Amino acid sequence: MSHFTIQVTPELHQYLQSVSVRETDLLKALREETAKEELARMQISPEQGQFMALLIKLLGARRTVEVGVFTGYSALCVAAALPDNGQIIACDIDEGWTNIAQRYWQQAGVAHKIDLRLAPALKTLDNLLCEGQQDQFDFAFIDADKENYQNYYERCLTLVRPGGLIAVDNVLWNGNVINPDKQDIDTCAIRTFNGQLLKDERVDISLIPIGDGLTLARKR
Repeated sequence: MSHFTIQVTPELHQYLQSVSVRETDLLKALREETAKEELARMQISPEQGQFMALLIKLLGARRTVEVGVFTGYSALCVAAALPDNGQIIACDIDEGWTNIAQRYWQQAGVAHKIDLRLAPALKTLDNLLCEGQQDQFDFAFIDADKENYQNYYERCLTLVRPGGLIAVDNVLWNGNVINPDKQDIDTCAIRTFNGQLLKDERVDISLIPIGDGLTLARKR
């Protein structure tokens, strides 16, 4: 027993992955291809992808939203966990990165579950709301520009059904959230978001120290 979360050293992280991560060859290939990209750090870890897939199965989710696709690793994990008639509304603005994503989705046989919408995510989310999609989604994953985290969250909270789950990535921001010298826009936005979410009585929350920090918010 311990009253604090264990510090995960590189060696312990390697052990964690070796005894718990069941990464497919295709997911591994996507991760390795993404590692060659300049912004490879934007990709989630394999253990986080597997954790999200488990959440999808526990929820019995059928409809999900993803804000920020990058090269498609998280969407691939979620899509594989969805039933064959499941759907992800995947929001991104970058055609180059999502071209990589679509190639792997096709290879995995899950492309029919993923509705990629290349447009500013706020516009896509607002369109869903205008279509009357309130309370129609089981799960939402937010992993995009940090300045808009609160805006994405508010829209996803309306879209997700009671009992549904919102997962928000990068909430520990490589530890910068506790560094007073870090006052850049992204760090301040995450600090503000974390503080506001703590007080939000519309949801039950838990911050999981996986990857770069993942907050789970269950809509009451």
